[in-house]
Amino acid sequence: MQVQKVDHHELFEQIYNQAPIGIALVAPTGQWMKVNPAFCSMVGYAAEELLPLHYKDITHPDDSAQDMVYERGLCDAKTKEHRYEKRYIQKNGDILWVSLHVTLARNEISNEPLYFICHVVDITDRKATEQKLLQTEEMFKLISDNAQEIIYIANFDGVCRYCSPSVYNLLGYLPEEVVGNDNTLVFHPEDMEGSSQIDLSKGHLMDIQVRHKDGHNLWFETTYKIIGDPGQEQQILAIGRDISERKKHEAISAEAERIAMIGSWEWDMLSGHVSMSDQIYEIFEIDNNKTYTASEIFACMEPSQEQRLKKCIESVKKGEPLDFEYRHLGSDGKQKYLHLRGLITYDEDQQPIQLNGTLQDITERKLVEFKLQESVERYTSLKKYNHDAIISFDMSGNIINANPVAIKMTGCPVAEMIGTSISRFIGLYHLGLILNSHYELAEKEINAIQHSDGSETEVLATLAPIIINEQNVGFYLIAKDITEQKKLLVAKETAERMNQAKSEFLAMMSHEIRTPMNGVIGMTDLLLDTPGLSGEQKEYIEIIQKSGDSLLAIINDILDFSKIESGKTDLVDEPFDLREIVTETVNIVTPMVREKQLDLRLSLDDAIPTPVFGDAYRLKQVLTNIIGNAVKFTLEGSVEIEVKVIGQEYNDVQFQFKVIDTGIGIPVEKRGHLFEAFYQLENFMSRKPQGTGLGLAISKKLIELMGGDIWIEESSDPGTTFVFTVSFKINTFEEMNNYDLQLKKNKMDVLRILIAEDNEVNQLVLRRMIERKGHLVDYVENGVEAVEAVKRNKYNIIFMDVHMPRLNGFEATKAIKEALAPDLCPYIVAVTANAVRGDMDKCLKAGMDAYVSKPIKSESIMQVMEEYHKIKKQTDRS
Repeated sequence: MQVQKVDHHELFEQIYNQAPIGIALVAPTGQWMKVNPAFCSMVGYAAEELLPLHYKDITHPDDSAQDMVYERGLCDAKTKEHRYEKRYIQKNGDILWVSLHVTLARNEISNEPLYFICHVVDITDRKATEQKLLQTEEMFKLISDNAQEIIYIANFDGVCRYCSPSVYNLLGYLPEEVVGNDNTLVFHPEDMEGSSQIDLSKGHLMDIQVRHKDGHNLWFETTYKIIGDPGQEQQILAIGRDISERKKHEAISAEAERIAMIGSWEWDMLSGHVSMSDQIYEIFEIDNNKTYTASEIFACMEPSQEQRLKKCIESVKKGEPLDFEYRHLGSDGKQKYLHLRGLITYDEDQQPIQLNGTLQDITERKLVEFKLQESVERYTSLKKYNHDAIISFDMSGNIINANPVAIKMTGCPVAEMIGTSISRFIGLYHLGLILNSHYELAEKEINAIQHSDGSETEVLATLAPIIINEQNVGFYLIAKDITEQKKLLVAKETAERMNQAKSEFLAMMSHEIRTPMNGVIGMTDLLLDTPGLSGEQKEYIEIIQKSGDSLLAIINDILDFSKIESGKTDLVDEPFDLREIVTETVNIVTPMVREKQLDLRLSLDDAIPTPVFGDAYRLKQVLTNIIGNAVKFTLEGSVEIEVKVIGQEYNDVQFQFKVIDTGIGIPVEKRGHLFEAFYQLENFMSRKPQGTGLGLAISKKLIELMGGDIWIEESSDPGTTFVFTVSFKINTFEEMNNYDLQLKKNKMDVLRILIAEDNEVNQLVLRRMIERKGHLVDYVENGVEAVEAVKRNKYNIIFMDVHMPRLNGFEATKAIKEALAPDLCPYIVAVTANAVRGDMDKCLKAGMDAYVSKPIKSESIMQVMEEYHKIKKQTDRS
């Protein structure tokens, strides 16, 4: 068989044209000499379009330099071939990544370069994959390096393979300290067993404790997941974030619920399941390790209460809020009183699907209410079985109620009395005296009560104001029948007994009301200290507190007067600083003086000894009453207080106090009544009376007990001048020295503090916190007043609210720093509701010395005080 000759030229031409890879011949000058179809397909050019071009024309600019290096190496015979990757620019502008194999063909005789042979493979897809992988790796590194969470990869033996840099900021370890160690390095031992039981195939979220490098433990919320394909090496990916603060707040919230005896719940009305906080389990005394349905909760209730609640819930489903109080029987047989509140949620078809609310144990509050009701019933019994006729009527003279003796005296049933004018029994003239505030005259003039049959009963009358929420809403007419007694002699004795009965009656009422009122006020104080109150709740509680304080003050006045009248008031005999007592009293009225823009002057005699022995509390009570009245009735001008020594006999020193105001003055005809009980200074001005009218009467009696007297000094100047004298003892020189040393020691820790705060509630809270620590407090409502205050007075510390009208806290701080020398400048503490990162730096850069955020806690105040004392101590040493 004859072998056919092979045409090698044709064979190579076919291989060249049919090759799946690009083949090109490039002249040493860089011109394309020949390109095969595969290469043309790669770059998108036809062969005739490429041949006129230089290879650089389609090479990416960034790759031209390496082409020249490789080209030179081949031409200089330093290498026979080059393999490298480069980029071409396709005809449509896209980038083409290729793997290039280049060799140089030379003349066999002269060895001159003839052309470059290029084998080109398209690697664009591979490069795109590599780029995506690189981007993914860079993204992971970026996330890992900047994540606030810890990213942790470990094998199934717990040995760490990777740990993100955030581990240093969160746990104090460098990543290289963690990598290669097992998880016992950072895991809390108690959580090791729990984490080993996790089903990692499905992923898991778990709260664990992690140990910081310095030894303390932190709470982390951690997600666990297996990564890697089955059959290959798989690892555990854990991502954890610090939830220590959240855990802390949850603990605080749980403690607050426990203290307030309140818990939260959620009722899924479709499934019937009820979710409850720990406090509710405790209130119901049920197992907290199981879930409950609504029917199981209903079963915990008494049947009658259960029916009431179910009926209430039917109304709630129609849109009414849940507000339900009921009695619950505890496991020990004792009764509890519980309060349910809740709001319902509807679906898009307005069908009820969920009820959320709270449950509070209100047993203590209910017991207080029961005691208050008991006191009211006692008072009702007192009135009902009183031997005197008692008729209550409003400020228009319309009868409110009457006791059985009054019914007998008037011959008119209560039902017929109510709403009618009391003038039918005492006459229009006498009612006119009462409504025009002539109470004393009315008491003297009312000497008979009219019977419905036209007859009269001779009586001794007493009028007592009915004061509610600091307002006089009516009067009690207490009428004692004196028909059978001798008119002249018995009238005097009866009047004395009536006054005594009046005092005992008022004292008894005051005692009966005060006991539950103390409970109300005490519970209110506790509620105010409860964290998590809404603004509305706090406002309501403060209204209750203010009303309770006002009522208690009135009751205290009545009790004081009753004690003094009955001779049961004993003065204490203890050493005190008279100057300090006067100054403290003046400080009490300073806010009102500032509000009225009055000029307040205080003059203290240099001869006043220290200490004196007597009752400082009772002296302060008198001063507060007299100075307070002077400020109250002075609309403009000044109030001046003078204290001087006017005599001494042995160890007894007599002092004279003079309070001079430029107020409205007191008519001469009114001065004789000022020191009488229940007389109110404001009555002659046709204003609504406030208080009991006992202030000056009590002051007069206390002054007399302290061996002095009180009077109004005659003067042609406008206003009023009150003068009173008292006597106090002084003791030996040695005892006075001991007192001085003790006083100086005590005063070392007493600070004078200014509060600059425009919100009244915040102002009150902060002031109370500081005053409870025994410090003296002034307050202003804006930055301008703060700057003016530090110019007038020397303060140790200023609590400066950042957001205030006129001048904000930053501006006020700057003004104070510019106005005062550094050694005279107070320690300025920024107070702000903002607590985000950077606020502290902003405050300190503004010149403030410290920073506390709202809501302010007593601990924060104590820290400020400690820091101030520390800095002051260091300054004193230097």
